[in-house]
Amino acid sequence: MSFNAILLTEAEGKVSSALTSLDEAQLPEGDVLVGIDYTTINYKDGLILNGLGKMVAKYPHIPGIDFSGSVLESATDRYKPGDKVILTGWRVGETHWGGFAQKARVKSDWLVPMPEGLNTRRAMALGTAGFTAMLAVMALEAHGLSPKKEGEVLVTGAAGGVGSVAVAVLANLGYQVAASTGRADQHDYLKSLGAATIVDRKELSEAPKRPMMSERWIGAIDNVGGPTLSTVLASLKHRCSCASVGNAGGIELNATVIPFLLRGINLLGIDSGASPFAERQTAWSRLVREMPMDKLDQMTGIAGLGDLPALANTILKGGIKGRTLIDVNK
Repeated sequence: MSFNAILLTEAEGKVSSALTSLDEAQLPEGDVLVGIDYTTINYKDGLILNGLGKMVAKYPHIPGIDFSGSVLESATDRYKPGDKVILTGWRVGETHWGGFAQKARVKSDWLVPMPEGLNTRRAMALGTAGFTAMLAVMALEAHGLSPKKEGEVLVTGAAGGVGSVAVAVLANLGYQVAASTGRADQHDYLKSLGAATIVDRKELSEAPKRPMMSERWIGAIDNVGGPTLSTVLASLKHRCSCASVGNAGGIELNATVIPFLLRGINLLGIDSGASPFAERQTAWSRLVREMPMDKLDQMTGIAGLGDLPALANTILKGGIKGRTLIDVNK
């Protein structure tokens, strides 16, 4: 049976994309066939759609790093036709055909059953970004972060997908949130999500001039990397932690061991690609309880498969705020 998908092809080193009709037989191996309702576009998707980076090794290819939908066929007892499921990670959309399509065939181990209280639309409004944000919150809490602590939790790249969910969840849990952005037009948006303070990105975008700076934050979720991460680490309070999520600002870390030795800070790497099943279930269950759904709806826009090429360019320029949901049947 045929279905629509965004198919990437490569010729003479140039990558191009097109909305194409494919057959189920062309899908890669897997024990579950899913009818996709929604997927999202992330920064990584923007790179892949523009043929940037080394994430796709083999063409033709369907990108899209997450999706939600219903099981159509299953060769495992874990799922049956009609079950609602979510997929994030496992290099789907990179080494395995992904969510920019109306159907996907994947391994059952990669899927998570839809938590009670969530539907396929809101699941992907959260998507990989929301899932990653919750993993970051969980990591910070495992290392001592609590709403009982006095001070602010910093979120960098706060107007993006991970940042927006992180701000809303942290504020809902009772934390004082400082949201960093370089866009003045996003201040009201971030405050509506619960940010108590707005920090200009310029304050953090240069590497620290000293190994340690004034103590400012009781915790941080950094979506930027590069000099910003170095500055955040030098500004954490004693025995506090930073969860590092993204590296759009670069992968170099210009820091010394001084903050780690004299302040006892922690740098926590967050990898949402292949987290254990129990951790994935916990993260999604917490998102249902702790993400205000009215704020999730407020930060979400919806587009169709045909809009993806233009959106890919916009996201690379930092022009998308919040979450962009792709209705694959639109």
